[in-house]
Amino acid sequence: MSSAAPLPESVIALVRAALEEDIGMGDLTCQYFVPEDATTKARIFAKESGVAAGVDVAAAVFELLDETLSVHIEKHDGIPFEPGDTILQIAGRTTSILTGERTALNFLQRLCAIATKTRDYVEAVKNTPTKILDTRKTTPGWRWLEKHAVTCGGGTNHRMGLYDMVMVKDNHLLAEDQQDDLQAAIDQVKENHPSVRIELEADTIEQVGRFLTLRGVDVILLDNMTDIEMRHAVTLNRGRVQLEASGGITIERLPVIASTGVDFISVGALTHAIKSLDLSLELLEN
Repeated sequence: MSSAAPLPESVIALVRAALEEDIGMGDLTCQYFVPEDATTKARIFAKESGVAAGVDVAAAVFELLDETLSVHIEKHDGIPFEPGDTILQIAGRTTSILTGERTALNFLQRLCAIATKTRDYVEAVKNTPTKILDTRKTTPGWRWLEKHAVTCGGGTNHRMGLYDMVMVKDNHLLAEDQQDDLQAAIDQVKENHPSVRIELEADTIEQVGRFLTLRGVDVILLDNMTDIEMRHAVTLNRGRVQLEASGGITIERLPVIASTGVDFISVGALTHAIKSLDLSLELLEN
């Protein structure tokens, strides 16, 4: 066994579904071209540098497929690796290893890519107190995995869903455009869900000033603001609430945005604009 930490049942179900999707009625290639009793050793290794994430998920692919396989994790989640490094070792039936290869790599390549990209963004603001946040722009069904990968790269999770934080955006404000109505709604949230944080999205400095007069606001999101506008918002805020920069974020802009004094920078691209990392599985000589 891999000795990996237990995965949530939702992730186990996702792995099972991925295997069923790929295998269907059976692996025809292995059935006809690989001896059923053949055994081998294999490794998943890196062809480029990165940060490990989802290694226990890849291990679970092989363990759920064939409980007789021996799986050993070489690079645990959050550990950096270089080209040529072994991430996972597998030993046992050759047919089982080859059948699980693509499903394991599909999980591992995407999650390592997210962790690696996050690490690069975090490094860009490392000399500041600003934290890099993810968003809800995740692959349907993969949210827990992709947000876990963000933490492997040193990032911080924003809300997990619609249920654990209130985030009032421009479309919500169109339906609640009166200051008194907005305050009443915030008061109701705090009364019914006292531990839930409330964030309001501001498109202009005028909105920032208006939101700062409201009770119970925890975070103001500065949407698509210029660096000058963000500095103005930080000055106006005087530390009363936390400020989050969002929209049009590139890695090149991060140091300047962080220097404005915002608490958070949220980056949708961490999970929705990802190129899979180059990893591969190779069979080893017995």
